[in-house]
Amino acid sequence: MDFGIEDESGVKAGFKAEVKVKAKVKVKVKVKVKVKVKVLSFLLVTAMASCLKAQLPAGFKSIFNGKNLKGWHISRTNHQGTTPDVQVRNGVLELRQSPFGQGGVLLTNKQYSDFELYLEVNIDSFSNGGLFLRSNEGGAAYQVELALPGGTGDLLGERIPVSNPAKASGRENVWKPNDWNSFRIRMQGTVPKICLWINDRLIYEVEQTRNDFIAGATRGMVGLQCHWTALYSPAAESELMPLDAWRPGAVHRFRNIGIRKR
Repeated sequence: MDFGIEDESGVKAGFKAEVKVKAKVKVKVKVKVKVKVKVLSFLLVTAMASCLKAQLPAGFKSIFNGKNLKGWHISRTNHQGTTPDVQVRNGVLELRQSPFGQGGVLLTNKQYSDFELYLEVNIDSFSNGGLFLRSNEGGAAYQVELALPGGTGDLLGERIPVSNPAKASGRENVWKPNDWNSFRIRMQGTVPKICLWINDRLIYEVEQTRNDFIAGATRGMVGLQCHWTALYSPAAESELMPLDAWRPGAVHRFRNIGIRKR
């Protein structure tokens, strides 16, 4: 438009046109910025999700989505307790007693026969728990112990006798105190053979002499145990921590939980 026109109406018209053009430019810039922010946010979320998935070893399928307890449930029939405090925060599954003294067992909805379990754990000291293998709803299972100080990694029985238990000898050589530690457990066979790796170090390979499960069961759930507490006192804080010790406020943390069927 010609802004050199002396006519008053022409000058006003030219001025209005200029304002309209500028307004259009501003709108376009704002739209472009919003689109770029959305694209960057999407790429960031996608990258974070990829990183979380990449932390599982090759061949493992995630059974914990890092957001909620979909695919899991609390056992209502085990003797440890039925009201544990189970929360998911920032991709981490947290397990606490609730109320103090009452533990519990968190179980997968699915049952597994021959499998490898992978997960990373970070447990507070003076709190006893465990990883249940082929568990039934009442919590009868082979158990890998989680207790510091204590026998973390030891193979025990929960509500069943174990024909061939195992000690996690050498675990202290690879354990990272106050940090995340990876567990990989292979369970295979009607008469189970159980292998444990901690932080990629083979700790033991143990074959049972018989199927110790009730009625010779060959399938069961994966479980995360928070032990009940009969009594707690500072005297429990020793190298010989009793099984029923759980320090008030203690937490067992789990992340990157995956299964590979054999």
